Amino acid sequence: MSVVEHVREMAAAGLHSNVRLLSGLLLTMSGNNPELFSPSQKYQLLVYHADSLFHDKEYRNAVSKYTMALQQKKALSKTSKVRPSTGNATSTPQSQCLPSEIEVKYKMAECYTMLKQDKDAIAILDGIPSRQRTPKINMMLANLYKKAGQERSSVTSYKEVLRQCPLALDAILGLLSLSVKGAEVASMTINIIQSIPNLDWLSVWIKAYAFVHTGDNTRAINTICSLEKKSLLRDNVDLLGSLADLYFRAGDNKNSILKFEQAQMLDLSLCRCHSFYSKRYSRALYLGAKAIQLNSNSVQALLLKGAALRNMGRVQEAIIHFREAIRLAPCRLDCYEGLIECYLASNSIREAMVMANNVYKTLGANAQTLTLLATVCLEDPVTQEKAKTLLDKALTQRPDYIKAVVKKAELLSREQKYEDGIALLRNALANQSDCVLHRILGDFLVAVNEYQEAMDQYSIALSLDPNDQKSLEGLQKMEKEESPTDATQEEDVDDMEGSGEEGDLEGSDSEAAQWADQEQWFGMQ
Repeated sequence: MSVVEHVREMAAAGLHSNVRLLSGLLLTMSGNNPELFSPSQKYQLLVYHADSLFHDKEYRNAVSKYTMALQQKKALSKTSKVRPSTGNATSTPQSQCLPSEIEVKYKMAECYTMLKQDKDAIAILDGIPSRQRTPKINMMLANLYKKAGQERSSVTSYKEVLRQCPLALDAILGLLSLSVKGAEVASMTINIIQSIPNLDWLSVWIKAYAFVHTGDNTRAINTICSLEKKSLLRDNVDLLGSLADLYFRAGDNKNSILKFEQAQMLDLSLCRCHSFYSKRYSRALYLGAKAIQLNSNSVQALLLKGAALRNMGRVQEAIIHFREAIRLAPCRLDCYEGLIECYLASNSIREAMVMANNVYKTLGANAQTLTLLATVCLEDPVTQEKAKTLLDKALTQRPDYIKAVVKKAELLSREQKYEDGIALLRNALANQSDCVLHRILGDFLVAVNEYQEAMDQYSIALSLDPNDQKSLEGLQKMEKEESPTDATQEEDVDDMEGSGEEGDLEGSDSEAAQWADQEQWFGMQ
């Protein structure tokens, strides 16, 4: 066995540090004595050395060695004979297992992507003839084309992946994200579904994520719920995570958090987004950044990092992330919502209005787009009436859409139409329970002097979200301020003390104890 074969065996065994040391020494020997190893042996040494550098994440050095290997391979292909060497005089190219040139180019492309040199990665993969491209090469090309905005080329590559591997679900998601119709994508998997048992769910899965990528959150939720309820797919972490995302986009924070927590119970290592919902923005920012390092095309990671940056006051940085998310997922409403919230936070009302109008025209008039446009209109006194009209249309389409209800309540509060606001909120809470709605209802009830029920609403809000600071502040304020009845009772006590008459104050002591218990219950300090 030659020394090069020993290197090959160590590489196959995963002894990367050993390969790096030995191959480095052998390449130096070859440089000092070109006759020591044959061209094919030198090619192998260069590839194995580059692989070890890649494993150590020294991508720039690895690219250099892969390039030298390809040059050596080109020289090797021009000759049919190999010069004999002192290390292995009987070796011939036919008897050796040479590393694949295509695999070398793929590894180079991986290095370029890690170095964020996507153009170089595309160039090296484009140089591989179409017939020689493996599924992983086509998948990498599809992702790179998509990132570069070359949608047609990306679609072609994703379809080629599916032709070779019809159960490549990430390729299916890639096609759906590029606005390829769900029916067309499903047709590419129909044969495999019919030929393999227990795959009938796949067509429903494709349908669900087609709804996701067209922004139809309600139908996406219903379809994924139908999948998640099936015994074979119950408690799937990915489906629960998708449901959590969809509920959040639909403005249903309660169910969103519930689904994330269910997913985290099943997979304790899962921490995506939950830090954001629990207002641990620094942690959310860190997780988002790490996720982007792993997959720069992750829309969810971009949204998480953008939202964390916005809530930390780093609005301009957040805008960059939301814009990138829009480029990757132009049909996702939450990408636009994040960007518009940034514009509003920086008082860029004109930019927010332009973006909201574009979304309204692009994605159509639905409850979400109507509410988004109304949200911007509320920022300008001139467009208050337009905001009211838009919100009424949104609530006609979806009376239970929480974001629309919140904005309509905000408008009614400005107009001091508290009774109308109370009716609106009671109607919205008839079939759902949401922390924000209960808290706003509490605010409205305070405005009409319904103090006891206001406290009840703040209490319900805190039971749904113990971290809701505004509900806690409302409850504390209520306990500090006296209602007219309390004031009258205190005056009566003062009168008794002033007249020297003894009154029965046991009830008051009992009430004080009750308030103390409530303070402890609500976590007051």
